[in-house]
Amino acid sequence: MEQNGCKIREIMAQDFDALMQLYTHLHNNPIPEKCDKVAAVWQQILTDSAHHIIVAEIGGTIVSSCVCVIIPNLTHDQRPYALIENVVTDAAYRKLGLASACLQFAKELAVRENCYKIMLMTGAKDQETLQFYEHAGYNRHDKTAFIQWL
Repeated sequence: MEQNGCKIREIMAQDFDALMQLYTHLHNNPIPEKCDKVAAVWQQILTDSAHHIIVAEIGGTIVSSCVCVIIPNLTHDQRPYALIENVVTDAAYRKLGLASACLQFAKELAVRENCYKIMLMTGAKDQETLQFYEHAGYNRHDKTAFIQWL
């Protein structure tokens, strides 16, 4: 999908370094050292048909991304649900609608996969970020999220 000189697509194997660079904008996440463990996780993600990393690319540079995982389910007429994680945009490219475009791509994917809902959690507390998610169609009133860090 192309929009305003920006290409929204799913990740490809050769995008690893660019994605890791983008992830430094996500809570100052460090770039992992290349090792067998990291390579194995990358391969697992690339080969998992339920795991989708969606990216926004401008001029050959990945500048925004989100992860969408489709989860099988035995309730709701056995319809799956989608989980959104790792929504991030390079600071120099924020407020251009790129994360919104990635989330829209994820929504279209979830609809195509017959999901009955999409869940997204954020650790953000600032109103601007929370309003961004609300404008993208998410609400913070229907469910209560709990996290247990391991």
